Amino acid sequence: MQRTLIIFKPDCVQRRLVGQILQRFETKGLRLVALKLIQVDRALGEKHYAEHQGKPFFEGLIQFITGSPVVVGVLEGNEAITVVRTLLGATNGAAAVPGTVRGDFSISKQNNLVHGSDSEESSRREIALWFKPEELTDYTIAGTEWVFGGA
Repeated sequence: MQRTLIIFKPDCVQRRLVGQILQRFETKGLRLVALKLIQVDRALGEKHYAEHQGKPFFEGLIQFITGSPVVVGVLEGNEAITVVRTLLGATNGAAAVPGTVRGDFSISKQNNLVHGSDSEESSRREIALWFKPEELTDYTIAGTEWVFGGA
């Protein structure tokens, strides 16, 4: 099983789409491992977007992610990173295919509703940045064999 970080960004929270989008991940078969609502401070925002530091859009990213509360979570499942990114669609909502989260709810590159880790390495780094180990829950969902084929 693979884990991935998701961030329901400020635009998602403000538009009250968190539940509707989270349902898509759960319906697909991903298991919720952690979930919390937080107000991101500048230090955490800068750590999360560290690879973009020095780029012209960096300050805008920080202002956006700290501008309103976010819901941050961890999802787990077979190929969770790929599954989440596929469900999200293209980064630019205007180019995202209908049926994806961004294709259905976004027409912006920045206001694209949800962040999902892009690799196992990023996932490990991001989960550790946003959650303490004791905040991650391990449990079994009844009927898992019907979703994962006994895996």
